Amino acid sequence: MTKYPLTAILLLSCPDRIGLVAEFSGFISKNGGNILSLNEYVDTETNTFFFRVTWDMKNYHISGSSPEEDLLPLFNKFKASWQLNFLEKKERIAIFVSHYDHCLRDILWRYSMQEYNIEIPLIISNYPDMEHIAHRYGISYYCFPINKENKRNVELQEIALLKEHQINSVILARYMQILSPAFVAEYSNRIINIHHSFLPAFAGSHPYRQAYEKGVKIIGATSHYVTAELDEGPIIEQDITRISHKDTLQDILRKGRDLERIVLARAVRFHCEHRVLVHGNKTVVFD
Repeated sequence: MTKYPLTAILLLSCPDRIGLVAEFSGFISKNGGNILSLNEYVDTETNTFFFRVTWDMKNYHISGSSPEEDLLPLFNKFKASWQLNFLEKKERIAIFVSHYDHCLRDILWRYSMQEYNIEIPLIISNYPDMEHIAHRYGISYYCFPINKENKRNVELQEIALLKEHQINSVILARYMQILSPAFVAEYSNRIINIHHSFLPAFAGSHPYRQAYEKGVKIIGATSHYVTAELDEGPIIEQDITRISHKDTLQDILRKGRDLERIVLARAVRFHCEHRVLVHGNKTVVFD
């Protein structure tokens, strides 16, 4: 009989049926777990049940080799997709960045304020520009210049580096390179991107100039998981801000940077607190 002095976080989805909440909460309580929070949602169109529950494991007893092993019969019974994490286990994050520094600086500031329960062992870039920022925070910095000829070889080196540092998730903090499907497959639903528009809108280069020239009244930012289809991954968070006819292009750029920072910050928090369930090309985010 083993005790785990941890806080467990279970994320789960399965076909909906009567009594699911009672089944899982009852199992936790029966084994001495004290439930701290519980959220559930049913998608009536697909008849899918989504569930997030956290519980204190100080008095939680397991009979098998791990909590996962004890819960496995329930997961199999309800044909569930699931992930079990522990609050005290920090997510190990790598940040990828290119020329723009606003999202990188915001993440590192929040990290230094212990706003995120994460570790950031390394920053990777295709330019040397941000090395001084990484060193300020005591984080290793790796620069891999990329061109068409060396892209695949560089990605293999980057993946090896991520595995060496036991990286769980990747944040693209305005990383201006398209990751290959092979790279994305290594970290499925674990690569978070920030897109500089309210998707889908103003595709291509210079989105803020396009917005400015069109005289738009709102601009937005979108954070999503990266998939093999460019900018088509499951959306985690979005936001917008108003634009006035008085705003110059520089005003719009400033407002856009502010949006990108806050939207990415929220997405990173949701992901690292294990609040996001991916279902097809959509997400359920338990806030």
